[in-house]
Amino acid sequence: MNAFAAIALGVGLVACVTDVRERRIPNVLTFGAAGAALLVHLAIGGPNGLGAAAAGWAVGTALFLPFFLLGGMGAGDVKLLAALGAWLGPSDAFWLAIYASLAGGVTALFVALWHGYLWQAVRNVSSMVLFWCLVGPRPVPSVTLEDSRAPRLAYAIPIFLGTVMTVWLR
Repeated sequence: MNAFAAIALGVGLVACVTDVRERRIPNVLTFGAAGAALLVHLAIGGPNGLGAAAAGWAVGTALFLPFFLLGGMGAGDVKLLAALGAWLGPSDAFWLAIYASLAGGVTALFVALWHGYLWQAVRNVSSMVLFWCLVGPRPVPSVTLEDSRAPRLAYAIPIFLGTVMTVWLR
């Protein structure tokens, strides 16, 4: 494991702690980590290093931004994936998003089962798909994070698990 991967894991772990305790991921962590990644990559790799870090940030942002815009994910989760992508680069940011999404789906199933919410979650997903087929992709009233009474998932945990998988499978 290289130093960049270790830093990404550390940032992810801190994000887990704050997300579980405070139900948010602070901007000082996400923007600070992204800014540090850009500066370190520039210092070590010059313009090419900066370009790789910026591309990793952009990929991380692009992959989770639609979920935020549809009301299904918090902005801190998007910024966290972007910051980790800046440390790991664009290819790893892509795989991190895939692994985090898989971990998030499995975790959401367990949380829904634990809270007796699984059938309501299935109905909500069905309603969202029907709504999107009829009116196009946009936030569905009463099924967004702000409107829903669904159990909350600290998504920094699946993102951290995705980071572990990405680093491990490099």
